[in-house]
Amino acid sequence: MDGMKLSFPPENPPLSVIVALSLSASPVTIDSSAAAAATVASFVFSDGRQLSGTTVLLRYVGRSANKLPGFYGHDAFDSSQIDEWVDYASVFSSGSEFENACGRVDKYLECRTFLVGHSLSIADVAIWSALAGTGQRWESLRKSKKYQSLVRWFNSILDEYSELLNKVLATYVKKGSGKPVAAPKSKDSQQATKADAQDKSKPEVDLPEAEIGKVRLRFAPEPSGYLHIGHAKAALLNKYFAERYQGEVIVRFDDTNPAKESSEFVDNLVKDIGTLGIKYEKVTYTSDYFPELMEMAEKLMREGKAYVDDTPREQMQKERMDGIDSKCRNHSVDENLKLWKEMIKGSERGLQCCVRGKFNMQDPNKAMRDPVYYRCNPMSHHRIGEKYKIYPTYDFACPFVDSLEGITHALRSSEYHDRNAQYFKVLDDMGMRQVQLYEFSRLNLVFTLLSKRKLLWFVQSKLVDGWDDPRFPTVQGIVRRGLKIEALIQFILEQGASKNLNLMEWDKLWSINKRIIDPVCPRHTAVIAERRVLFTLTDGPDEPFVRMIPKHKKFEGAGEKATTFTKSIWMEEADASAISVGEEVTLMDWGNAIVKEITKDEEGHVTALSGVLNLQGSVKTTKLKLTWLPDTNELVNLTLTEFDYLITKKKLEDDDEVADFVNPNTKKETLALGDSNMRNLKCGDVIQLERKGYFRCDVPFVKSSKPIVLFSIPDGRAAK
Repeated sequence: MDGMKLSFPPENPPLSVIVALSLSASPVTIDSSAAAAATVASFVFSDGRQLSGTTVLLRYVGRSANKLPGFYGHDAFDSSQIDEWVDYASVFSSGSEFENACGRVDKYLECRTFLVGHSLSIADVAIWSALAGTGQRWESLRKSKKYQSLVRWFNSILDEYSELLNKVLATYVKKGSGKPVAAPKSKDSQQATKADAQDKSKPEVDLPEAEIGKVRLRFAPEPSGYLHIGHAKAALLNKYFAERYQGEVIVRFDDTNPAKESSEFVDNLVKDIGTLGIKYEKVTYTSDYFPELMEMAEKLMREGKAYVDDTPREQMQKERMDGIDSKCRNHSVDENLKLWKEMIKGSERGLQCCVRGKFNMQDPNKAMRDPVYYRCNPMSHHRIGEKYKIYPTYDFACPFVDSLEGITHALRSSEYHDRNAQYFKVLDDMGMRQVQLYEFSRLNLVFTLLSKRKLLWFVQSKLVDGWDDPRFPTVQGIVRRGLKIEALIQFILEQGASKNLNLMEWDKLWSINKRIIDPVCPRHTAVIAERRVLFTLTDGPDEPFVRMIPKHKKFEGAGEKATTFTKSIWMEEADASAISVGEEVTLMDWGNAIVKEITKDEEGHVTALSGVLNLQGSVKTTKLKLTWLPDTNELVNLTLTEFDYLITKKKLEDDDEVADFVNPNTKKETLALGDSNMRNLKCGDVIQLERKGYFRCDVPFVKSSKPIVLFSIPDGRAAK
């Protein structure tokens, strides 16, 4: 390793590689000067050759560490086991899977000192570093008694190599946060970035005029529907900036429209915010400030900065478009206050009126043409009943409450861009502290509705089963479909706070999801029930026997499953139809068999197969590797459910009628038989059906006559 250099992105040190280098006393130089340009961790050799990727580098160190025998195992079997753990280590950074992973490793370590064999290996380094890198999250668990075997193992490694490991952690892990910190800079690098070094509080993605420890953000959904993937972007960006600036987030419900809102939506929004892992300081409601908002409206009328207008709505809209002053614009203060009182009472006269800000009706920006501040609405409010007959608009209430609650930065999607000037003008007229606005692009996905009004139409039209329908883009819907929250978080944060408006495919999101579930989800077998074919093995076992095999060949933590071997086995018709007489095929998890006879009905459909086992045959020589199920009464009934998009147009325009683009075929159910191990599935479990794909259990086993319901999870390989 002489003359070799390690470079990596400053914000993402490869902790496991650095730990392995330290433990093995490898003579590798950390090249800080190249760190800023690095996009991935890399070894650069003296002759110019290069290796990249954390797991690649870790394995290289394992193979090269002469001072630590067995660092990459003592034989091929050990090395293969080590590879499994090295690959599995990434699961600890996967949000909601963290504690599941802790539980699996804890159970595995109950009777073991090391993960593989009887000495320290890079498997231990990978998992140890993954835990240490989560910072406070792991430290909190270490102090508890929840994972005693895991904590014992972690502490024993830390005690054995305390001086080296504590030095690495102090340098590369930010205490208490679990966030990696930048590598120490060389003198040349420090001089090159002297200006930035003077401002140590400056993160890579800036909020304007933000200061560490003084940032206060708010996530302010309207409680008129469930949280959807578009809201999730806003929520997660607030979370991201709060963490980067060591600030805080307030959740505020913008409950100013009683016609659309309900307590059901509030409760489920709180639930979904929790699902996203958003930590908030408190929950507030715009309705908490209704008295202060009314006082402010009256103050603006007394100051001549607002007026009451009884112009009919359609005429008002036309005047705004044409830049024509309202006939009510020059009402006296007394006249405005008189009509204001009628609005407060909700009288017949009051219902004809609204309050408008007095801006400039000829402004080129139509958002500045006397926006509406207050409207009458006699409907009952879900929190405060019928106390009020008037409600503030978003344009009036939002800047007021933002300023009053001490919000320093308000994140808004770029669709509000034309109303930014209005936001600042409202605060100016109110005489209140200004708030910084930060724009990001709205998340738009193909064949997907994010309008709560249009989503509500689907619910009310009973075209879906509710707001958590797996075809819906709501957080509850996509989680029910089988998406892991950590995949959603990764997908959104990869986009960052971009202001570019893009229509995105779902494929990338599902591809990220696959990378998370594939390394850990158990494997099971299913056979389509219709036209299934019985394959009789004439030399098969006279009496059924059971063998325990891994649920996941590369992940021991998935456990084992009982597989029954019988003389007759079930296969799918499609597989049976692909076989020729005399052909040798591989029966997965059993071995090879040779088909001797094929029976067909009058229509040419295969109805039965007969053959013999050839367990000494090579699986490398067979063309067909086939799934099968034993012919026993222990099999379970399954309903395999696939979904399609709800609409037939990639992007609906504002004037498109959603009813004109409804997809009539969005749900397909297929009956199947499954292996008996699926009786133990719980609602929410994710599995892979061999040769069929990934599925989430929506309805678990209750009784033999009621099928287990599995939802197909897209894998990102093709648009569904």
